[in-house]
Amino acid sequence: MDLDPLILSRIQFAFTISFHILFPSFTVGLACWIALLEALWVGTGKGIYRSLSEFWTRIFALSFGLGVVSGIVMSYQFGTNWSRWSDTVGNVLGPLIQYEVVTAFFLEAAFLGILLFGRDRVPRGIHLMAACLVALGTLLSSFWILSANSWMHTPAGFEIRDGRYFVTDWWQVVFNPSFPHRLAHMVTAMFLTTGFVVAGISAWYLLKRRHVEHARIGLGMALSLITVLAPLQIFLGDQHGLNTLEHQPAKIAAMEGSWEGGPRAPLVLFAIPDVETETNRWEIGIPGLSSLILTHDIDGAVPGLKQFPADERPSPAIVFWTFRLMVAIGVLMLAVAATHLVLRVRGRLYGSDRFHRLLVGCMPIGFVAILAGWFTTEIGRQPWAVYGHLRTADAVTPSLTTEAALVSLISFVVAYTVIYGAGTYYLIRLLRAGPSTVGDRPPPEARSAKRPLSGSDPSTEAAE
Repeated sequence: MDLDPLILSRIQFAFTISFHILFPSFTVGLACWIALLEALWVGTGKGIYRSLSEFWTRIFALSFGLGVVSGIVMSYQFGTNWSRWSDTVGNVLGPLIQYEVVTAFFLEAAFLGILLFGRDRVPRGIHLMAACLVALGTLLSSFWILSANSWMHTPAGFEIRDGRYFVTDWWQVVFNPSFPHRLAHMVTAMFLTTGFVVAGISAWYLLKRRHVEHARIGLGMALSLITVLAPLQIFLGDQHGLNTLEHQPAKIAAMEGSWEGGPRAPLVLFAIPDVETETNRWEIGIPGLSSLILTHDIDGAVPGLKQFPADERPSPAIVFWTFRLMVAIGVLMLAVAATHLVLRVRGRLYGSDRFHRLLVGCMPIGFVAILAGWFTTEIGRQPWAVYGHLRTADAVTPSLTTEAALVSLISFVVAYTVIYGAGTYYLIRLLRAGPSTVGDRPPPEARSAKRPLSGSDPSTEAAE
């Protein structure tokens, strides 16, 4: 592989976005989890919900900060490495990205301060409102970013004049054909990622016999969420796949490792795709199953890579495996959900050390699944930056040199290693420390009511 500015820019973008996507994948679900804890604290008055909310808010603040830093880098790359892309599609995607800043980031930034520092300075209802608006901001951010990304896969509502893209229908731009499916699939993945982290940390506390009451609440609520979302995600993934089959059939062919296509296509379980010979080596498949899954008809015809020009095919070398990794993790999530139901019915959910160890081991699988899905989606779009219209090779900055791109890539690797290494270290320290008992104290107004009147016996005051 020749290291030219194009491939180096693609590697750099893949590197930086892989770091960035980890944080929203966690914080979107975590913000909603915190808002739920705040609602339970306001509704029940039980201090344990406040304690849990304070603990996970600290985790959210650090993760949110790291996500913001990595997000800023992404926008700079659009100008330094992908200036042709920015110039060509800026009229369409520029406003979408700005909508994310105006409607989502400002909302998060404004009310995050109240969430972090207003605990005993504002009424409970205001603090709950701040938590809900921060959660809403994270969801709005996902909405706009996924809309922009989906448009590059299924562009709609535009026309090209003098080599530039101009909007003809904003509704079609925002709600392009793949956007609803990608939004539902991605947001569900984010909630599952958060659920497995909360379940894993709670299980770890139960194994260590620490913060037991906090851990029981976290474990029960996280597993309940996983049990609902894991099977739902399989359904949403199937619907997203059918949408991709309609709009990006070459990507489906690469994901399936299918060269010939046609009816009664086998589901390839294992193979080594060989791009040069256009065949699979050591292929193991189940006859007809790919047609059944993709078309819901065993005799249905599915696309093959040979049906597309060689210079318009995505390479299956990576996509084939990242797709299978994502599916395997989805099956594992479903198995965890089923095990949770069995243990809960038997009354052994909080006493099964073996299951708790499994949950600790499963903490990162949501992140791995999202990265695998993201690589499948983005590499499967190649060689297009805007599918069917703008090639990736035509989107890179013309004046970018190999040396400049290489120095930039190495600098990012070093900087990210230091910054995110330190951030991860501190994050682990916070998780190890666990929730404090400060949330179990009575609220400030209750403590004020217990203060002795002036002139009270000092010994009585000391006793209180």
